[in-house]
Amino acid sequence: MDNLLVSACLLGYECKYCGGSNLMPAETVKTLREKYRLIPVCPESAGGLPTPRDPSERKDGKVVSSKGKDVTAQFEKGADTACVLYEKYACKAALLKANSPSCGVGSIYDGTFSGVLTAGDGLSAEKLKKLGTVVYTEDQVNKLI
Repeated sequence: MDNLLVSACLLGYECKYCGGSNLMPAETVKTLREKYRLIPVCPESAGGLPTPRDPSERKDGKVVSSKGKDVTAQFEKGADTACVLYEKYACKAALLKANSPSCGVGSIYDGTFSGVLTAGDGLSAEKLKKLGTVVYTEDQVNKLI
């Protein structure tokens, strides 16, 4: 059975910035568990950020909270942790939270905190891709099932 790195919030861990989760449908999680060993990670928590925390977005090469605090170092640390887990468990791929400044793939919020998406990857997704990782979001979960 292959290992799959998964954003912890998608599995129901309450590590989302607001304290909740982004739990995928129970049937989806069940199917994933039947096919893969799921390796949960929340890069933001792993980077030392609390839950709940101020929302953050990427802009101009940095990650900044809605209150203007530069949290790039914490996001970098979390991304490094995600990469270590990916390699340690020889994961086949990664399933990450769409649009997140950490985990988004292909589109992320634009840094204005206005709900506008722009082309780009979250910091963890970007670093995982540099390792050659195939990275999916929950919108693409059917490709893994």
